[in-house]
Amino acid sequence: MTREEKVKYWLDIVDEDLDLGEFLFKSGRWLYSAFMCHQVIEKMLKAYWTATNEEVPPYIHEHKRLAELCGLYKEMTPEQRYFLERIRPMNIEARYPSYKRSVANTLNEDITGDIVEQTKQMKEWILKKCLLAMKPYSSSENTKK
Repeated sequence: MTREEKVKYWLDIVDEDLDLGEFLFKSGRWLYSAFMCHQVIEKMLKAYWTATNEEVPPYIHEHKRLAELCGLYKEMTPEQRYFLERIRPMNIEARYPSYKRSVANTLNEDITGDIVEQTKQMKEWILKKCLLAMKPYSSSENTKK
């Protein structure tokens, strides 16, 4: 697979996850909507990693650490950094029911709607960075053909 195909793989999954997150939000499933938003940001960071590194993205789920490793964290605004911290607890996969309940109790329509909107904004910001990072590869691949 080319680098562009690998990046596209991540971006395709992101679109599916964001669609599902929005559907869950509209159906009142705040916890799972927020979880899908967490997934969107994680996969966007891995798409950026793939666009800028030869290696496979690390098998971690911590947004801040992923952003640091791929070099995006230092470019983030304080608001973007805060957002990464805000959605950190939303990684509920394989968590105990009591943990899920405690996270769910922090969510409502307004909070979850804000998480969905901020996820869209962060997705677009990382996508722009990703596409800029891919330009040198796509132009060099075109000259080789």
